[in-house]
Amino acid sequence: MKMDIRNVKLNISILFIFTFIFLSSSSIDYSLAQTNAQIRKNSLIPKENPFSVKASLVRYWNKQIYNKLPKPDFLFSKASPLSAVDAAFFTNLATQKSLSGHISTFCSSAKLFCFSESNPYLDKTPSTDAKFAVYNNKKFATYGSGRLGGGDGFKNYSDGINFATGEFTKYSRSSTGHHEDFTSYAADGNVATGNFTSYAAGATGGGGTFQSYMPRVNVPDLRFASYDSDGNNHKLSFNSYVGDTNSGREFFISYAKNGNGVPAEFTNYGDTSNVIGSSFNGYGESGNAANDSFKAYSSNSNNPNNNFKNYGSGGNSGIDSFESYRDAANAGTDTFTSYARGSNTGKVNFLNYGKSFNEGHDIFKGYGSQGAKFPSVGFKVYGVNNSFKEYSPKGVNFAGYTKKTGSLKTSGKTVNKWVEEGKFFRESMLKEGTLMKMPDIRDKMPGRSFLPRTISSKLPFSTKELNELKLIFRARENSTMEHVIGNTLAECERAPSPGENKQCVASIEDMIDFAISILGHNVVVRTTDNVAGSMGEIMIGKVKRINGGRVTKSVSCHQSLYPYLLYYCHSVPKVRVYQADILNVDTKVKINHGVAICHVDTSSWSPGHGAFVALGSGPGLIEVCHWIFENDMTWAIAD
Repeated sequence: MKMDIRNVKLNISILFIFTFIFLSSSSIDYSLAQTNAQIRKNSLIPKENPFSVKASLVRYWNKQIYNKLPKPDFLFSKASPLSAVDAAFFTNLATQKSLSGHISTFCSSAKLFCFSESNPYLDKTPSTDAKFAVYNNKKFATYGSGRLGGGDGFKNYSDGINFATGEFTKYSRSSTGHHEDFTSYAADGNVATGNFTSYAAGATGGGGTFQSYMPRVNVPDLRFASYDSDGNNHKLSFNSYVGDTNSGREFFISYAKNGNGVPAEFTNYGDTSNVIGSSFNGYGESGNAANDSFKAYSSNSNNPNNNFKNYGSGGNSGIDSFESYRDAANAGTDTFTSYARGSNTGKVNFLNYGKSFNEGHDIFKGYGSQGAKFPSVGFKVYGVNNSFKEYSPKGVNFAGYTKKTGSLKTSGKTVNKWVEEGKFFRESMLKEGTLMKMPDIRDKMPGRSFLPRTISSKLPFSTKELNELKLIFRARENSTMEHVIGNTLAECERAPSPGENKQCVASIEDMIDFAISILGHNVVVRTTDNVAGSMGEIMIGKVKRINGGRVTKSVSCHQSLYPYLLYYCHSVPKVRVYQADILNVDTKVKINHGVAICHVDTSSWSPGHGAFVALGSGPGLIEVCHWIFENDMTWAIAD
């Protein structure tokens, strides 16, 4: 039988077509199955909302920065956590100036630093002695009033928390023989406040001890209004009070007023602190036989400022001793206005007072004059640059008084007490194998986030608008929050130094704009990786010179304390920037990657700058280097 070739070809063609269709369909099904699986897998990976704050920031970075280097995760992590919907909602509130009505929600949603004014009260009439260990942020108003004997202990109270508050209004009032001990109170906190209004007023006997009170606190804020007033021999001792703190203030208003034999001892008060300020207004006024001792008060501090107004005025047989007061401090100013005015047989002794290594300034106006009877005042080994106006010439002895002007000379060992070892160093130290001490580079500021520029640009930001800001953030009159906001605004409004450009930035976009205005669009931002090695001995590993080690310019940005994340950025001319591996001294293993900046031209720096105190030189004579601390950063032209 003869087969039809045409039919065979047709059948083969048909079979081939069906086979092709089958294989193709199988391949398509397989590909579709693969694609669907991939889609399901990818759906598990969260994608950035293109309308989110961070997505908008990425687009802004790509538009303004003219290089393809990796984006800085440490900077982007500080972006606002607000969702697109929340950002639009709060932007609208800020535009309408109605944000204050939603401040609690705003602070929590935007990760801001806002203070709480409401803390729980404790029992007002305790029957037994109390030991408040590991307590924090309580109100002790009228606590212990009228107590007979006994005592209360506050040890490690509010230790290490970010915002420590203590309300001791009318505490131990009218008590008899009652003792209070405050040991290591609010240590290592960021912002600590204490209100001791009418504390121990009318108390008889007993006493209070403040040992290591608020040590290493960033911004201490204390108020002793009418403390121990009308009291009788209720002794107060302040030992290592607010030591090693930064930029604090203490008010002693009408302290021990009308008191009878109320002794107070201030030992190592404000020691090694930075810009500490104390106000003694009406302290011991009309008191009887007051006995106050200021020993090593504000010693080794940086620019302490103390004001004694109407201190001991109208008192009877008061005795005050200022021994090693402000000794070895850097500059500083003290004002004694109407001190011991109208007093009777007052006795004051200034021993080794104000021997600061950089010249301070002391003003005695109306001191011991205007009705004072039989005053006895001794100045032994007293400092320089002092002004005496309307001063009583009777009963005054100037023994060993330093009359010449100029800075006082002290040994480097004494001078360096208030400058942390390793905070400043010479450029020659940045060599592989060098052993050196690293300072405390930990970030002491509260955790906060930037605001989106759409919100920050609509908020008031000037000292003239302080009242409006207080309303928004619910800052009470003369509160710590008002103090924090006012200080930062004043620093932001300060005129720049010669040759300096500066700006406070409240958003990442603002920071980018400032950096590229100084350095151009081809920039990179760097910071030290972590805090490993902080406060310990380290070894320098491999060192890289940025921009080939050429003298260049940079933009450094440092955090400022404010409700939302705010950076003080400024141009830094004539610097060299380095990156260095930081090694464990014993194992030689890399533990950190640090960024250091060396200032080549220091000619415009103050002679009292901490760098010269630590390194023993002066303006324009040496270069000065320091590490970039945690969460600070420096911008430079990209290599």
